[in-house]
Amino acid sequence: MSYTSKPFPAATPQPASGQKKVLSALSSSPQDCALFLDIDGTLLDLAEVPDAIVVPPLLPAGLDVASQRLGGALALVTGRALAYADELFSPFRFPIAGLHGAELRRPDGKVAKAETTAAFEALKADLRKETEGLEGVLVEDKGAAVAAHYRLAPHKQAQVEPIMERMLSRAGPNWTLQRGKMVLELRPASADKGHAVEAFLSMPPFAGRRPITIGDDVTDEAMFRIANRQGGLSVRVGAPSETAAALTLPSASAVRELIGQFAV
Repeated sequence: MSYTSKPFPAATPQPASGQKKVLSALSSSPQDCALFLDIDGTLLDLAEVPDAIVVPPLLPAGLDVASQRLGGALALVTGRALAYADELFSPFRFPIAGLHGAELRRPDGKVAKAETTAAFEALKADLRKETEGLEGVLVEDKGAAVAAHYRLAPHKQAQVEPIMERMLSRAGPNWTLQRGKMVLELRPASADKGHAVEAFLSMPPFAGRRPITIGDDVTDEAMFRIANRQGGLSVRVGAPSETAAALTLPSASAVRELIGQFAV
């Protein structure tokens, strides 16, 4: 399916304008839009430890209503593992790009996953050992990816960085080191949120629609660039000094408010 409506107008980053522009686009022509949402820091408030995030009770159903209004063209694009993301929004199941796209559930329900290796499993075990003495540093095993969080101990970044650089060297060219908010993550090099958005846009019901991408971290910049290139809307949550996003929203609560207004 294809549409011939005009591209969304370009915009300079204006925190006050993001919600109005996105809601207007979604409400006026939902059949022309495809919505791509990050989870942590975007739909959900960040927490001191990954498992401490809280899902507001009405959010899963609100996302489901929004997805229905978009004809199913709503996907979650996250650094979380697919299975974990499903737990967050149960009982609803959305198209998801997990681990930055290393895991992909298509709109038809079929799942493609990057497989881990025995060598990578050994690396994760060694990473846990190397960080045992770093109080406040948490290792998150994501399957085909592994992250070291230092939100509880920001001063430990200088110690975590060289450890993760060594792990990257050991992992080899099939993995890359992703830097985020108080976290360093080894993930499959082929995984990229921009590539994930492009993959969805090649499939119905996303195909032929203009992407609206909303995220809060450097990992989301790749999908912002795709939205900009395809005449869509790109929205960064928070107030970054540099971003490819054309619009901003002040907080995850503002994103949830936007979803709630669209899902009425």
